[in-house]
Formats: sequence, C-alpha cells, structure tokens
Amino acid sequence: MITSVVPGDPPRPAQVPGPSAAAPAERELPAEQPASGAPDALWWRDAVIYQVYVRSFQDSNGDGIGDLPGVRARLPYLKRLGVDGVWLNPFYPSPQHDHGYDVADYKGVDPMFGTLEDFDLLVEDCRKLGLRLVLDTVPNHCSTEHPWFQDALLAAPGSTERARFHFADGRGTDGELPPNNWRAMFGGPAWSRITEPDGTAGQWYLHMFTPEQPDLNWRNPEVPAEFEKVLRFWLDRGVDGFRIDVAAGLFKHPELPDSPDPEADERTRDSVNPLAWNQPEVHDIWRAWRAICEEYTQLDGRQRLLVGEASVPTPAEQAKYVRADELHQAFFFHLLHAPWDSEHFHQVIDAAVRDITATGSTVTWVLNNHDQVRTTTRFGSPERARAAALLMLALPGAAYLYQGEELGLPEVDDLPDDVITDPIFFRTGSRKGIRDGCRVPLPWSGTEAPFGFSPDDSAPSWLPQPPSFADHTAERALTDHTSPYHLYREALHLRRLLPQLGEGTLRWLETPPNVLAFTRGDGLLVATNFGTTPAPAPVTGTPLLSSAPCPPGTLPPATTAWWIQPRM
Repeated sequence: MITSVVPGDPPRPAQVPGPSAAAPAERELPAEQPASGAPDALWWRDAVIYQVYVRSFQDSNGDGIGDLPGVRARLPYLKRLGVDGVWLNPFYPSPQHDHGYDVADYKGVDPMFGTLEDFDLLVEDCRKLGLRLVLDTVPNHCSTEHPWFQDALLAAPGSTERARFHFADGRGTDGELPPNNWRAMFGGPAWSRITEPDGTAGQWYLHMFTPEQPDLNWRNPEVPAEFEKVLRFWLDRGVDGFRIDVAAGLFKHPELPDSPDPEADERTRDSVNPLAWNQPEVHDIWRAWRAICEEYTQLDGRQRLLVGEASVPTPAEQAKYVRADELHQAFFFHLLHAPWDSEHFHQVIDAAVRDITATGSTVTWVLNNHDQVRTTTRFGSPERARAAALLMLALPGAAYLYQGEELGLPEVDDLPDDVITDPIFFRTGSRKGIRDGCRVPLPWSGTEAPFGFSPDDSAPSWLPQPPSFADHTAERALTDHTSPYHLYREALHLRRLLPQLGEGTLRWLETPPNVLAFTRGDGLLVATNFGTTPAPAPVTGTPLLSSAPCPPGTLPPATTAWWIQPRM
C-alpha cells in the first residue's frame, strides 16, 4: 500500500478522458500550491515531464496507431497525475523506418498522426491545462525520403546537394569498400553505396543508425540555417521547448578516418566512436539554439527549454552540454543504466549532483524511456520499480517519466518475430536490444485488447497487447489506492507542496549496508532499502509517503520512504 499523511476528501466520480467508457472514482488531494522552487521563467529546473510515445498512447480514429487527437483526449489524465508538461516523440512526416526518427519533413504532421490543425489544438489545450509542451527534434539525420537527400541522389559527386550529407568515394580497387571502418548504432556498417544517375555503382553515404537515416553534414552552413527555420516554425506555433535527439552527434571528424575503437566491429547500440560523437563543434550549435530560445523568451517572458539526449561517458563530460549559454538540460542516463545496487546508485547520484549542478543547471533524471526495458522488468520486480521511482522523485532537479510507468507496465518480451518492427532486429538478426517491448500501446480500460487504446471495432493495435495488460489499465489503477499510479500522483503532488523537493540540497546520511538515505533541505529525509531483508528505519514515526507499507521503525526490502523530521 501507499502510506501517506496527505489528507483526502471523499472520492468523487471521475473519468479517464477519451474514447473509453467511464472510469472509476479517484481520491482527491488537497489544493495545490504554486511550486516553491524556481519562478515561472525557470520552470524547467525542477519540472516533471511525461514522455508521450504518440503511436502507442491513444488511437482516436481506429487505425490501431496513436495520434495527436488521442493525445488531446488524454491530457486531463496527465494533468490529474500531476506532471508539469509533455514531451512528444516525433510525429512528423516519415516513412517510419525508425518510427519517426527518420524525418522526411521537419515542418509538418504525418497524416497517420493527424494534421497541423490537430497540433495547434493540442497546443491550445496544453495551455489551458497549464501543461508545457516539448517536441522531439532530430537534427543528426533525416530520412532518405527527405527532399534534400532525393536531390543528392540525382546530383553529381562534389555537388552542393551532396555536400549537405557525408558522401565519400569508397576504398578498394573500384571503390567497393566503405570509406572507413565505422559501425552503425543499429548494426552493420555505417555506410551504404548508391547507384549513380547513370546506373553505375557510385559513392557511399554515412548513416550512424539505419541506411534510411543519412547523417546530415553540420559543417555545411546550409544545415544549421535550415534547422534554425525549423525551430522558429514550431516556436511560432507555441511550443515550450525541444528534446534534442542524439545531441552529442551532429559533427563528425572532417577527414572521416578509421575509428581507433578496437571493439568497433562488435558494437551496435551505444557505440563509443570518438570520431563520430561528442565533437567540440557541437557546442557552437547549442549556443546558437539557446540564443533563439532566449530571443522568444524576451518577447513574452516564457522560457523555452532545450533538453538534450547527450550520451557521453561521464557526468563531467555531460556537464559541458548544460553550461549557462548552451542546453538548459541533458538527460542523465547513468541512473537509467544503474543496476539495483545501493553503492552504484550512490555513486551516480553523487557524481551528477556534484558535476552538473556546478554548471548552474539541474540534473535531469530518467529511469525509463522508449529505448529501454521497462523498469519493472529491468529491476526484477514491481516493488523495486516503485522504490526506484520514489527515490528519483526525491532527488534535486527535474525528472522525465515514460508513459505507462505509472501503471506498473512490464516489458512485453514475448512478441512474435513476425510483429516486431524495430530496425535493430532487421539489422542484426537478433532480438537483443530491440525496443518494441516497451512501446506496446497503453491499456486504458476494460478486460481485453485493445483495452481502451482504440475505439470499438478498430483495427488491431500496431503492436499486440498481451492479456496481462488487463491488470494494468488506468481504469483499474484509479480505483486501487495501492497502485503505482497513486504513488506517482501523491509524490508529484508533494513535490509541489514541499519546498525541500525543489532544487535544494542533498546531504547523505550514514546507513547500514544496502540502504541509501539522504536529507533534502530542512527536515525531509529519504531512505531506500536495496536489500532483501528489512532494515532499521533511519527515523521513528510514520512516513509521509512510502512505496510499500512501513511498520514503525522498519524499512522493508525494496522500499523507499519519505519522512518529515520535526524541527529541533
């Protein structure tokens, strides 16, 4: 159960909005106070943003694919949950070779997701509900169907059209070998050879992901100029910021030499090629984008956010991306990759707080996203997932929540081969690392598929939902006050009520083995038991909030609890 001293009013009828039927009653929380941390202009510093994977969130038209009208229908659910904003995965026109991360038009909406009018209505609804709206942008690569790449295929070697990408002659007697030894993140070589307009075998082009995602050449001034137009297009439509895909990418070594990485041939995802990632010139781009955001802020006082997917080896290296004139935030992935181990959690939290806050930014915590195994499965139990979530939400800084985590969804790891869509599967021939299992459409209501994801008599959902999702519907979670939904909701509410849960300070406490404990600000104490046996609670009394029942003086295994300590 959830132990909380937050008072509640009698339940009243409530509805999960959207195509599904009436939803059950939900306990009311006391009226929220304004966030006591940063002023509105700095809303992002301790915000909680909910990631919406659009194609799996809510289908409004019955084609089995989530869409923008579906997102609009569910916004009240997100407001009720208590998040500060929404991050939308790509919905732009795309052939969907990598589910929208192969963009054919950066200034439009793919018809499968709706229209620009639908998007404008979504912006309007977010504004009415007080929710920030953050868009995914994909500057490292585009689609082979993007007009620029189509022009490059028709142009000659050395042309201005090919200069927007990384085209190069091959090695070998007849150019039959790739220009270098680089490997793609999704498996195989990072180069593909084209057929020239005259029908002969021609040059090679670079793609650090799939062949359908050619990398753009950011050393060509046309590329940054075009993306400035893209940013302004969406900023003019009212968005509050951008999540930047592959923020440590963009620039490659200008001579494209072989990678010195001795394991390059074995790597697929998360490759560490120092010639293709984290080049120093990338910081100039983030300074330019930050200046554009500041320009809009000066017009109306609303600060626009830049949050980067900056996968770099250390917190100290990540800190360079969030200097005062660059990105506002960068996802801190070291916690996401941490095993269920107190010492490991301590080390990564300590390093993040030390290195990233030293820049003047705040840490941006994540436990899950659309590329990772769901937390319940990754940590091995629902109890650990709940404890990890409550621990993360007590840390200083901002947090991003992946859709469905508040429902306790497990990874769907038994999808048949014939329904898998992840390009990693097709590039490597292996199920290792595929991401479809965390992208299965959400269950909203009912006892069988599509669980309220689509209207009645709809096409099957784009990935099949397992029967076990009946135990994880939003409808069921709202009536069960022991559900992870209510744990998240009450934690998010307390983040608004308690000044200690803003940016603030974190001070570690001495603990027994397998236990982490720290204080936040004045009087809030947080502890997590990573062990398999009960541990002594660090304080007496009833927790303010806990991820599992806490008998007096005891912290059960796989449990996080928050206490308010009386002032001396």
